[in-house]
Amino acid sequence: MEKLSLCMIVRNEEEVLDRCLDSIREAADEIILVDTGSEDRTKEKGANYTEKIYDFPWKDDFSAARNYAVSKASGDYWMWLDADDVLSREACEKLKALKQELPSETDVVMMPYASSFDQEGRPLLICDRERILKNIPAYRFRGRVHEAVVPCGRVRREEILVEHRPMKRKSGDRNLRIYERMRRQGAVFSGRDLYYYGRELLEKGRLEEADKIFCEFLQREDGWVEDRIEATRRRADCLRGMGKNREALLSLLSGLQYAAPRAETCCELGSCFMEQENYSLAAWWFEQALRADRDQASGAFVRPDCRGYLPAINLCVCYDRMGQREKARAYNRLAGSFRPEDPFYLRNVAYFQQQHIV
Repeated sequence: MEKLSLCMIVRNEEEVLDRCLDSIREAADEIILVDTGSEDRTKEKGANYTEKIYDFPWKDDFSAARNYAVSKASGDYWMWLDADDVLSREACEKLKALKQELPSETDVVMMPYASSFDQEGRPLLICDRERILKNIPAYRFRGRVHEAVVPCGRVRREEILVEHRPMKRKSGDRNLRIYERMRRQGAVFSGRDLYYYGRELLEKGRLEEADKIFCEFLQREDGWVEDRIEATRRRADCLRGMGKNREALLSLLSGLQYAAPRAETCCELGSCFMEQENYSLAAWWFEQALRADRDQASGAFVRPDCRGYLPAINLCVCYDRMGQREKARAYNRLAGSFRPEDPFYLRNVAYFQQQHIV
């Protein structure tokens, strides 16, 4: 890779921009900032890193803004970040090494993206994103919201973690407002648009509307399989919220038609059967979660706890309820191996000591 252009869109990011750019400046040969209407010192701070700062009128279209930034790139490859993303020192060094060894025939580099963390700093949600792309017209963002570039060509995966570390909670209805305007305008929704529209409605507690959108999405033929699987889980959230627990269970089970059971689905099924006090069946599903492999190439959202701590701690409860205390204690030890400081694990240790199960 001869030259890497970092392309970012920014707006009112004075609190986090230095942190982001400091974390990657050694790896980026060119930094391009496109400002969509800042009212703070974002552009002033950005000027400490680059002269290539452009204004772009915001038009409720993330892809339009991002693609404008990409159009200014002069590098052989371009990379995107959000202002509240950050690379660790180790990740930056890996990126610098990748630049030296990346074969020129590579088109897309996928990298893991951690979007939430626990109190100990462990990732709670990870997905692979198309992060570095060859600077050719074929690679451009699509979608007004939750925009993405479709990975194609010669795709390579690198274990270089990008961390999403917002310093303040972003609120508001911007994304939902964009989707609803698209609906009113009669815009053609892609499968991805529908999926994320449903998620926005669910986040706002509009459960019946979200359920209808997820159903509409699941009837489509153009939905990505991992979004379909996740939609069955999020639809189950809607149904549980409406008190329709049986329908929620059926929604989770419907996800099994698309691929081998994901650990996340297994955990949710286990929780459903625990609520019914069917501990034997709940334990079976939690054990499947522990055995589930992660398909690195799938690009799905992955919750690491669903392959370790969560099924282990729930198996402890299930086997205790079934009177199998030795097995329950063994699973509590397993939970502790993932989270030794966890209060539930520590309370269980005291509980088993009181039961004289050593």
